[in-house]
Amino acid sequence: MEAGWYLGMDDEKVYRLDRENLEELAAKKLIPPPAAKNMSVDEVSWLKYHRYLTIVIDTDIKKVIWNAQGRKKEVLNRYYEALGPENFEKIESVTMDGARTYISSTQEYAKKALIVYDKFHVIQKLSGAVDAARRYELQKARGEQRFDLMEMMGFKQRFILLKNRINLTERQSEHLKRLCAINEPIFKAMLLKESFQEIYLQNTEADARRCLEAWLAQARTSGLQVFESLAEKVREKMTFFLNGFRKKISSAISEGFNNKIKRLKRMAYGYRDARYFLLKIHQHCGLLNPRLNT
Repeated sequence: MEAGWYLGMDDEKVYRLDRENLEELAAKKLIPPPAAKNMSVDEVSWLKYHRYLTIVIDTDIKKVIWNAQGRKKEVLNRYYEALGPENFEKIESVTMDGARTYISSTQEYAKKALIVYDKFHVIQKLSGAVDAARRYELQKARGEQRFDLMEMMGFKQRFILLKNRINLTERQSEHLKRLCAINEPIFKAMLLKESFQEIYLQNTEADARRCLEAWLAQARTSGLQVFESLAEKVREKMTFFLNGFRKKISSAISEGFNNKIKRLKRMAYGYRDARYFLLKIHQHCGLLNPRLNT
């Protein structure tokens, strides 16, 4: 929009010209959609009230190659159908967040592909369980008027529980130590968080399986409902989780694109036009990037 101001054009005209240009490029480069041997499927929120987009990333070239509005099975089906059997049968791996809709679609079309439960999303759910335990204990502390606990578990202190222990400052480490000493559920939640992360330090699928089985047993007997629920979800997708040790894929790809798309949305203060947002994602994160033509 700064370019429009410099050239004396209003925002609406800049928007129309930019969209028309991107539509022309998309017709040349994205139809039919590019095929990938190793890909990642993710969902991204673009509006409030659970409005999502489906994003497909080629993890070999590290570019967004397809996206669409919605996150149902039928949405991802459209990508596979556009590829055709000669291409989707060549897909070797699909990394995703464990959504049943994406799993079902991939199993129906890319039958030979190895489905991998992405580490980035697993750690997100683990952090969410820790924060849910914090909120529950904070609510109890308020009811019991435990002002010491309320201060130590407040919203501003939650990041101490979510950070890796090695990244904590000396003051933060002491804060966490005191909190764990006076609140057993938080102590258990932190132990479960750290023991789960040790699974990713294993070198083989067999070692990871043994470590995961031990963690699932700990979570089921922890007395923390949120971790019991998380353990059940992880067990349901254990095969996909362990596939990550057969096909080494960095979770930095999903995390990086997630952050890029969020930043893109913030820069524009949100997008009312879903199609335009999809095109801008291709421009900033995919094959419509003008730098690829230089």
